[in-house]
Amino acid sequence: MSIPFIYSRKNLQMRRMTALFTIIGIALVVFVFTAVLMMAHGVEKTMTATGSKENVIVVRKGSNNEISSIVTGDAQNIIRTLPGVAHNVDGSPIISSEPVVVINLSYASGGMSNVTVRGVSPGSEKLRPQLHIIEGRMFNPSLRELIVGEPISKKFNGAQIGSTIKFANNEWKIVGIFTSNGGGFESEIHGNSTQLQDAFNRGNSASSVTLKLEHPEDYDKFKQLFQTDIRLQQFEPEIEQTYYSKQSEMLAGFIKIIGIFITVIFSIGATVGAMITMYGAVANRTIEIGTMRALGFNRRSILTVFLAESILIAFTGAVIGILIASVLQFFKISTLNYSSFSEIAFSFALSPSIIISSLIFGVAMGFLGGFLPSARAARMNIVTALRSA
Repeated sequence: MSIPFIYSRKNLQMRRMTALFTIIGIALVVFVFTAVLMMAHGVEKTMTATGSKENVIVVRKGSNNEISSIVTGDAQNIIRTLPGVAHNVDGSPIISSEPVVVINLSYASGGMSNVTVRGVSPGSEKLRPQLHIIEGRMFNPSLRELIVGEPISKKFNGAQIGSTIKFANNEWKIVGIFTSNGGGFESEIHGNSTQLQDAFNRGNSASSVTLKLEHPEDYDKFKQLFQTDIRLQQFEPEIEQTYYSKQSEMLAGFIKIIGIFITVIFSIGATVGAMITMYGAVANRTIEIGTMRALGFNRRSILTVFLAESILIAFTGAVIGILIASVLQFFKISTLNYSSFSEIAFSFALSPSIIISSLIFGVAMGFLGGFLPSARAARMNIVTALRSA
């Protein structure tokens, strides 16, 4: 006989409060699970948006980040002359030698954090057209002036237009605020590379060199040419987008591990709640179960209908949890990026894969919580069930 799903619908209507509490519990767990995945994906998405597929970044081999890298002036001059580097109309290469340092700034809400300060060469706007000044103006390369990312300006004291920041025994004036389409550059402060090199007594050395390829599809050819030059053996080129994407792996992995560990603990409680709900449903429907068995419904049908009921409850809770978590996309938060030891601002990001993972996670709780009660209902003796009337 066909599976009697009508009994599940009637049971949910009769036990709506118990089912509601179970749905809420599962929704909360799925919300946390989804939020964790959205946070990790937000970090990855922000760092990926930082770089460009048309640019190549060069750092010293073995360096974990730009701060620990040093590219000498001689190496910079060699890189400028490599075939494949794009040029401006005046014949100058589109390249930026960038010293990168970390300074301490105070939160407006109290406390301190590290902020990245990047020196960029004149003409770097050709490398990063996504960077836009939204308030104030671009810094004067001849002066100790800076522009700051919008999230930094909102969160830190002294990072607003007209304010002055002191570091490297110099006072630097904030003259502009910029955005970069949600990329990681928004969590930085930018100034002229020569000014920063002079302030930190770095001579003409830089932390990294970023250049634009004339033909991005020829990157492999450019890399091979780069690696065959004996003068550049200490350095390594990489697509800028790929490089910054890798910088997110440690932080995103840490968020996932901690978040999922906490979520699994919470999920145990939600699973037990689903199990209690289904055991209650079995106990209150003993006569119905006996009647269905007497009418010819087999054990598999009974098992399926109760298990489907538990999964339906869990699925409903999972959908609610995902819908609530989706609201987080409108919020931007910041934390310390363990790769660069500096502030990184990012938004929660939802993706189809996260939605699918969260639905599977929620349904799995319903399956685990409903299997034992469903099995008990399926094994119930017909005569014993009918005698309980």
